[in-house]
Amino acid sequence: MTARLPYFLGCPSWSENAWRDGFYPDDARSTDFLGLYTQVFNTVEGNTTFYARPAAATVQRWAEIMPADFRFTAKFHRDISHDGDLRLQIDAAQAFASLLAPLGERVTPFWLQLAASFTPQRLAELATFLDEVKLPIAVEVRHLAFFQKGDEERVLNRLLLDRGIERICLDSRALFSCVSSDPAVLHAQSKKPKVPVRPAALTQSPQVRFIGRPELEANDPFMAQWVEKVAVWIEEGRTPYVYLHTPDNHNAPQLAQRFHEQLMARLPGLAPLPQIDRGPQVEQLGLL
Repeated sequence: MTARLPYFLGCPSWSENAWRDGFYPDDARSTDFLGLYTQVFNTVEGNTTFYARPAAATVQRWAEIMPADFRFTAKFHRDISHDGDLRLQIDAAQAFASLLAPLGERVTPFWLQLAASFTPQRLAELATFLDEVKLPIAVEVRHLAFFQKGDEERVLNRLLLDRGIERICLDSRALFSCVSSDPAVLHAQSKKPKVPVRPAALTQSPQVRFIGRPELEANDPFMAQWVEKVAVWIEEGRTPYVYLHTPDNHNAPQLAQRFHEQLMARLPGLAPLPQIDRGPQVEQLGLL
């Protein structure tokens, strides 16, 4: 990064072949992608670790490429977050953290994405897990009881607040405002949760996941609220994390760049995002 931003901005991944036709150079190799991505964005949503634990050699390569101030919000593998009692997953969570140890503080925070089947009756599991694992963690919940402004939601928020744990906010309104026959949109609508928006800021680092429509400008009315919220958080001295998705993520970098341009209009003096260096030295970013 040529200028340090007062917040973290990124996409759900860096490894998208489709980005060669606009974001990455046409001749970029897949082994170049992470280095190219980090020229522009200072964080990435670690979806990959939810589905598969990376090899130790892969983590080491990431550590060699990611700048020291980059943030990789690694999701706990789904067998930790989704397979039964969280209190039985403490050793697995600590082993997962050890696997990613070469990344150091770049894994800040870990993300614990809980299934919709994780009910308020299981909050004792969550409390014990957080107390025993002792890692910087942000939590995403999906059970609707946590979104009804009742006792269940208050107990959850107090549990997290008391431990300095952030509640991840997912905003899928733009995605579900779309009536489409596009297979990518229909797939995303079938997979992404449709829950009320909770713009939590329980810590100094609020976490936002915005799931947008494929037409970039159609997201503007929904993003405008986040531009204002993120600007206020920055003005308060917080360091928000913001991740922009599109249904197949082919336009995720462009949506993230669009968000930053709108935030620049709200926060005069905010530096523009760097651009990818498309000169011959790009070849040097590959992993040999």
